[in-house]
Amino acid sequence: MPHNRLRASLNRYGKARTPIFFMIDFDLQHFVIHPLETLPEDILFAMDEQTQPAAAPDRNYRYQSVDFETYQKAFRRVIEEISAGNTYLLNLTFPSRLETTLSLHEIYRSVEAKFKLCYRDQFVCFTPERFVKIRDNAIFTYPMKGTIDATIPDAEAKILHNDKEMAEHVMVVDLLRNDLSMVAQKVRVEKFRYIDKIKAGERELLQVSSKIRGKLEAGWQNRLGDILVTLLPAGSITGAPKKNTTEIIKSVENYNRGYFTGVFGCFDGENLDSAVMIRFIEKTEDGYLYKSGGGITIDSDVQSEYNELKEKIYVPFF
Repeated sequence: MPHNRLRASLNRYGKARTPIFFMIDFDLQHFVIHPLETLPEDILFAMDEQTQPAAAPDRNYRYQSVDFETYQKAFRRVIEEISAGNTYLLNLTFPSRLETTLSLHEIYRSVEAKFKLCYRDQFVCFTPERFVKIRDNAIFTYPMKGTIDATIPDAEAKILHNDKEMAEHVMVVDLLRNDLSMVAQKVRVEKFRYIDKIKAGERELLQVSSKIRGKLEAGWQNRLGDILVTLLPAGSITGAPKKNTTEIIKSVENYNRGYFTGVFGCFDGENLDSAVMIRFIEKTEDGYLYKSGGGITIDSDVQSEYNELKEKIYVPFF
């Protein structure tokens, strides 16, 4: 099984305290692991670094999102599954066509993001969402749920007091807290629903996050693979309950997410940092695809969710 090979490989590098780059797809069917000292030149990544991006030679881009009727059909199927009790939160995504004259490498060099990755000539990711961070035997995760345009009057108050957004965020925090409890002790929500400001092309978005912390035993590096495989796929981009919801996603979305909504990260031999692969542009034979979406609950409005999918299609050029 691929996830067993993934687990064994990560455990081996962890026990040897070998610094590595790793990348794991949404289904845990494909993964890439490279020791940092032999990392290929066509794999570029940055983890929470304050670097100065280069100016983009062409900042213009256009996109064509999935049509509303197709989205609405999938949305209704999700609501049916929620009504039947098979899921109560599901992250619904679709690919949109993106037109730009820039190469993936040029996009990577020109974007401003907390975490970013350019993998060969296959895809680029510029994500604001950390997956897990491990430092000094403490493990942290930072679920992000809730987005609003920062220019809307009283935007922060509106997003924080929206009942649907509150319910969705509570569900994800509860899911991630339970996930951490499978690999760590003394798990607690350290900071609940705080606001980050994110550059979204020419606009700014407010993003709601929480911070969850747990304690790992000394020598956790020896079971690096056990920890990551147990926590995957990331709860914020699947839903709850995770196993059922993941299966529903595969039947409803009707496309292969691939590495989109997977994770990538770096283990330096002692500590680890990683990010969820959202804000994702993939190169295909037919051009670029930009994959995006959002969480659906029983209280979701189809037009609002469709608008959110489109609002998340942006390139945060410096």
